[in-house]
Amino acid sequence: MAVSQADIQSVGSASNPKLRAVPDVKIDKNGKFKYILIKVHDPEKEREFKHIVRGTNKSFHADILDDVTPDIESSGLDCECVGGGRISHEPNKKKIEIFGYSQGFGRANHYITARILGKKYSEYDVSFTNEGY
Repeated sequence: MAVSQADIQSVGSASNPKLRAVPDVKIDKNGKFKYILIKVHDPEKEREFKHIVRGTNKSFHADILDDVTPDIESSGLDCECVGGGRISHEPNKKKIEIFGYSQGFGRANHYITARILGKKYSEYDVSFTNEGY
């Protein structure tokens, strides 16, 4: 399923300066790898949050969360993994596919992930499916 430009344009950044300082996306430059979708929020302002995407060629989705959590918490924010999956990133084709799930965290909402990646990689064809592992 492809994400439209209208969907991508509707992705906004949080108004909280601490949340804005957290990069929306950090993924490997190419290849097929695991990713997690993380909800980051300010414990002083629970209603203010944003989702971020982190993906790398780690053995487990939990390893990605373990790498991300200290940086987020050191800035006074809290985070929780809301699911995971896999990403196929082909920069030579300007293509990103999102699919699968995490055995430990469950399936991320790939639509949200696609919107976030589509904003960062606006020149790419970003798509997702709930099929596969």
